[in-house]
This record gives sequence, structure tokens and C-alpha cells, in this order.
Amino acid sequence: MDASCARPAAGPPSQLSQRVSQPPQVPQQASRPSEQASHPPQSQQDAPLPKRPEVTELRLSAFKSHRNAVFPLGPLTLFRGGSGSGKSNALQGYEVLARLAGGDTLEEALAPVAGGPSACVPQQARPDAQGRRGFRIGCTVTGPAGPVRLDVAVQAEPVLRVVGERLTGFGETLLSTALRDPGLRTVEAVWHTAGAVPVTRAPLPDDRLGTSLLPLRVAGKTAGQRMVLDAAEQVVVALRSVFPCDPRPELMRMPAAARDGMLRGACDNVAAVLGRTRHECAIRHGLLVTAAGAGCRGPVEGLTVEELDGGFLRAVLARKAGATTPLERLADGELRYLAHCLVLLTGPGVLAVDQAAEVLPALQTLTVLADGLDRCLDERQARELVGLAARMCERGHIRLVGTVRGAVAEEAARAAGASVVDLGP
Repeated sequence: MDASCARPAAGPPSQLSQRVSQPPQVPQQASRPSEQASHPPQSQQDAPLPKRPEVTELRLSAFKSHRNAVFPLGPLTLFRGGSGSGKSNALQGYEVLARLAGGDTLEEALAPVAGGPSACVPQQARPDAQGRRGFRIGCTVTGPAGPVRLDVAVQAEPVLRVVGERLTGFGETLLSTALRDPGLRTVEAVWHTAGAVPVTRAPLPDDRLGTSLLPLRVAGKTAGQRMVLDAAEQVVVALRSVFPCDPRPELMRMPAAARDGMLRGACDNVAAVLGRTRHECAIRHGLLVTAAGAGCRGPVEGLTVEELDGGFLRAVLARKAGATTPLERLADGELRYLAHCLVLLTGPGVLAVDQAAEVLPALQTLTVLADGLDRCLDERQARELVGLAARMCERGHIRLVGTVRGAVAEEAARAAGASVVDLGP
């Protein structure tokens, strides 16, 4: 949320917030890199570590149309390419990781995927002798604990389950899991201890991300255990603060219940959200009105709501001389543009996103996944929206990973210094 309108956080600070001002203490034996450890270039090692955990790399080793794909992610990253190039697949892989980090089961995390788990398996993948097929995804999260890598292997057929997971950081393999007995619904987990015994072994369920379960299983008594907790918390905090956004103009035109004030990804309750945000922060609302004037046809003097029967609200644009234009009269491009501007100018207190409650908001970064960021937009709207996204992402409290098709959005992104991943025609 905009710092000028942020609310004080409730609850005690987490381990991450308590240690953010000092570098992590690494025991002597952790300085020896393992074979699986990730080692960034010297320039990255010398760079100051961000205070907010951030997903800086997405890996789709085998996911849908992607194989051995590695995508660096900046504050604003746009995937560009033609139909079928894999733009939406990249965002879907990110969302699956985010849902798993938030505590979803595999079945829940893959529910939004059309075609289910089998659709995540690369089409050319052949089953093994036991008829098993699957996919592999992962990411790198950079933060106070340094770069931490998470890689997950999922069996989609014949039984949906996690068959392998690896968490690496501090030059060590901090967690690894493996399926030992296909007849059991558990995996064998091994995590770093560096105490009287070097590792701890225990079973974990095979339908959840082990990294998200570690805070419930690791005591944090040894330096090695604290390394595990630091790395796991950093990954979970960065991944779960995700807001998938794909505004639906046909739903945005409908009235919304006044009490429905947390914006959903389809932005179908935009009227109710405007009904509360216009009173909560005059600065943020003024910026939204300015953005609306830049992207909507005709002069815009304000954004307000009208009360309807039954406790419903209708959003309207205020024009000159007291005239108004209900949102249902706006074109699809205007509605999608307005919705994305609203998302970029608000934050977790307004968006329906499940952030880590035990970590201070100032130590978290919201990531917006915007599939079809420039869909239905004309050239002027595309330039304005990408420019606004670049300005907001530069401030550090929000990141955006989106897909675009138009050359105008790509040019605007490059001019603003954003990262553009070209997936081809």
C-alpha cells in the first residue's frame, strides 16, 4: 500500500523483521558450498541485499510449453509474444508456486489450471515404466537471507503428489524431500540441523509444499536450524504475497454490495472498493482520478459511487458541470485500464490477497500477476498504464509480472527500464 496511506501493523514482528537490519549468522561449516547450492555472480554477491523478500528468478524446468526455461524477474517484468508462445503459462507456473507457499494442497493450487494437473505436463513428455508423468517448477527468492532457491518436482499422473523438493541457501542444501514408498502418502524430508546430528529426518505429506511446513517442524535451536527457518520464511513471504489480476469488464458493469470492499482478481466488485477507498486516502484517490482522466475518453473530475436499493453501489465517473457517467457505459478497454490503475495504487489492505500476518507490511512486497495487461487497451491507455506500473514498481512496495501482445506496451516498458522477456512471434 502507498506509504502515505499505510496503516500500522498489528502483532509481534516475525523472525525476518527482527533480523532484517543485520546479516544472517552463518556457522563455519556452512561456508562450504554443496553441489546443489546456488552461487550468484560476483556483482550480485557485492550488491546490497533487499530488505523485502523478492522473487528474482522463475524456473520452469518442465511446465506446459516450457522446458529448461529460466526467467529473471525485476520490479516490472513483461512477457511478450504471440498466441501460443507461453506467456500465460509462465504466469500460471508462478501462481502455482504462490498457492503452494500459501498453504494450498496440490489439488487446490492447480484448481485454476484448465485441464487440471495433467495439463501442466509438457505435451511431449512420455510416461515411465510405471505410467508416471509430471512437471518441475522453481524460483529464486532474494532477501535478507541472501539468494534462496526452491525447486519442486510434481507427479501429475497417475497420482497427484510432490515427489521431490529442494531448498538451498547459505551454500547448503537446507531441505530435500524424496518419495521412498509409493504406497504411502508421505515423502521423506531431510533438513539441515548442524547440531549434534548434521540433519533431521521426518515424513511430510506428499500433497503440500514442505518449505511452508518447516516453521511448524523446526525448533530453531541450532544455527543450522535458524538458517533453515530464515530461508523458508523468506521464500514463503515472497511467494504468498501474490495478487492474480485479470479484470472482467462484463462483471465490472454490475452493481456491487457495499460491504464487499476487498477487490477480487476479476475486479467485479470495483464499485464497492471505490466506495471505501475514496474516503480512506485522499492522496491515493486523487492519483486514481488523474490516471482515469489520462485513460478514459472525455474529462474526468472524480470517481464516486451512487447508492442503489438493497445496499448496492454503482460506480460513476464525475464529469464537468455535475454530469456523471456510470461505469457500465465505459468501453472494455477503459474498464480494464481503470481496474489495473486501482490495483497499482492500492495494496494488500484493499486487495483480496493473503499476506503473511506475522511479518510487518513494510517488509513485504506485493506481486501483481497481470495476464493480458494491454488487452483491449488502445495505444494511449497502454502507454499510460505501463508508465504508471513502472513508477509504482520503482518505489519497491509492489512488483508486477505481466503479459503483453502490443508493440506499444513493449516500447513503453523498455523506455521505462522494465524487463521484457520476448518469447517470440
